[in-house]
Amino acid sequence: MNKYRKNRIIYTTLLLVCVVLFWMFDNFYTPAPYSLPEGEGYRTEIPKWLWPSSSTGEIVQHAHFALSYNEAYEQAEWVAYVLEKSHLTKDDRKRPLFLEDPKVRTKSADWRNYRGSGYDRGHLCPAGDRRFSEYAYNETFYTSNIAPQDREFNAGIWNRLEQQVRYWAKREGPLFVVTAGVLEGGLSSIGEEDVAVPKYFYKIIAQGKGENLKIIGFLFPNQEDEERLDHFVVPVDRIEKLTGIDFFSGLPDEQEAILEASLSTSGWRF
Repeated sequence: MNKYRKNRIIYTTLLLVCVVLFWMFDNFYTPAPYSLPEGEGYRTEIPKWLWPSSSTGEIVQHAHFALSYNEAYEQAEWVAYVLEKSHLTKDDRKRPLFLEDPKVRTKSADWRNYRGSGYDRGHLCPAGDRRFSEYAYNETFYTSNIAPQDREFNAGIWNRLEQQVRYWAKREGPLFVVTAGVLEGGLSSIGEEDVAVPKYFYKIIAQGKGENLKIIGFLFPNQEDEERLDHFVVPVDRIEKLTGIDFFSGLPDEQEAILEASLSTSGWRF
């Protein structure tokens, strides 16, 4: 056997070994869960009166956000969290792998469903809002916290809204945020697990409490749009009708009715 042929066999063998190892890593490697161990560390509490209803009963609470998972659509029908000024740090965090949520009873969708789909794995609770700790940052990469988003939408107007929410949190203090795609019949899907692709995404923000409570709702088509953010403000009542979710049910009925019917942007500086 000449030297050239021998080297070619060695290189081919090494290449095959690398391909096999990569395939095994891609299909079988699972990193340790990102969740903060029970009873340890700082947690961000969501006041109980702010919790939305769940159509599935599959409510999961992580250290720094909560969600209601809808197995039929393979994503959350809502993700809720509190955003404080102190959360908005510039800590440099290493982006982890996306991971199935170990707290979802039916398991959240595998990230591979998104591969080659043309859709982004769009965060619901943004990783950028959770840089203040490694646990807080990493748990936003559970696949229960993502939904298929048009790439231009995710990088465009959705990102602009996330930045706007951070601006409000810095100026006005703690905010309550609840967000997800609108899950409804007839949606297209991606991947082997048929992850539904929402046509619309909503985000509801509340600030203050008691008589000083104010809320604002947004509804966006899952596509890029150059319009101003306030063009997409809608009454929370409309989001409730589309999603079947009851928001702010812990409020007195009269106050809930007034706030959820409002289309006013008063008090929200754009």
